[in-house]
Amino acid sequence: MQIPADSIQDYLSKVPEERKEAFTKLFETILENLPKGFQTNLSYGMIGWSVPLETFPAGYHCSPGTPLPFINLASQKNFIALYHMGIYANDELLNWFVEEYPKHSKRKLDMGYILAMEDLLLLTLQQLLEIIAICLNL
Repeated sequence: MQIPADSIQDYLSKVPEERKEAFTKLFETILENLPKGFQTNLSYGMIGWSVPLETFPAGYHCSPGTPLPFINLASQKNFIALYHMGIYANDELLNWFVEEYPKHSKRKLDMGYILAMEDLLLLTLQQLLEIIAICLNL
């Protein structure tokens, strides 16, 4: 289920009430911890953070001229989804996440890294974003 929205604020206002608190906390945690240099936008029907074309002129290989997607956050039909494309770019970061995930969730890790609301541990997200900054030398 895609939320039709014209702006990030519009998207946030349309998140279902039962998810709004968790979704907003996740959104704010990303904003507060993501290293400088990413742009926040709506992309693919989700809230997204991407690498601006000024930083990476080649853009997204599937759609040149489009900023490179990095993280997307969405309220899907049955869950909140966090898609982190940058996690595949660094083996150290990917391995850390795969090892850390079972410590915080009883659910099997989905290659899409889908997190149920009860698995949204903001401390773990903060750790992830801190490690991203270290790996990218930011």
